[in-house]
Amino acid sequence: MTRETWRDPRLGPAREVRLPAGPIRYHEVGHAPVLVFVHGYLVNANIWRKLVPLLADGYRCVAVDWPLGSHPVPMAPGADLSPPGIAQLIGDFLDVLALDDVTLIGNDSGGAYAQVAAADRPERVARLVLNSCETPDCSWPPGPGGFGLLKAAARHPAAHRLLYQPLRLPLTWRLPNTYGWLAKRPIDAQVMRSYVRPVLTRPAIRNDGRNAIGAVSPHFTRAAAERLRRSFDKPVLLAWAAEDRVFPLDHAERYAAALGAELRTIADAYTYTAEDQPERTARTIGEWLATA
Repeated sequence: MTRETWRDPRLGPAREVRLPAGPIRYHEVGHAPVLVFVHGYLVNANIWRKLVPLLADGYRCVAVDWPLGSHPVPMAPGADLSPPGIAQLIGDFLDVLALDDVTLIGNDSGGAYAQVAAADRPERVARLVLNSCETPDCSWPPGPGGFGLLKAAARHPAAHRLLYQPLRLPLTWRLPNTYGWLAKRPIDAQVMRSYVRPVLTRPAIRNDGRNAIGAVSPHFTRAAAERLRRSFDKPVLLAWAAEDRVFPLDHAERYAAALGAELRTIADAYTYTAEDQPERTARTIGEWLATA
């Protein structure tokens, strides 16, 4: 196992499924009601490594490596990694594994993809948890932290490759426009290597990430939000970092009101609440699931 493909054993054993767009690797642990986790750009299933063990006693936790630049297996050539394409991928994953009555949990841009998936393919989704992510008031990529540069650089392969080279230096991992405004505290070095090394060392993985980030737009989240508001009649929770510096809390308040959803805050955390406050995140989600 390389530094790029290492996953925390608490996530459960690695499995792989082949979908029309290509192979997807995932981990699962636990039994009974299904939680499917959707991470954001340039992280992988390791983002859930602290949270999953806290929920696995009561739930079947499925943590997927989505093809967003830190995944272990490249997608098929020509795979559609636009937001609708990723939403289709999520739906295909649920179909192939025959996962029903699913609680879809999305964080960071994973929350944006989860919204599009729930709006496009709601038949297997019973509940939706949006955990510090894009709302209709947000740009995608989000403006705070300078993340818009990611999409701009994706227009050209050379610019995209050059943009990520500073991540070779651990000192850059805490900058606002890398991970410093996403995690309040430093992330374990072994985990960080699993995030950054694929985009630095594997051209096929870097190309998948480029195709994904180059296609994002707030148009997709705003359209999905409108469809969710009009026709998604299932429980929705907004579980938000109280100190989020990327996705403002007041945006979450307006979105929760528009959806008729519940908003719960998680103290002492930035966007990656499962990293900064796994116990509080688990309690927030678990208490809501018990009544949803």
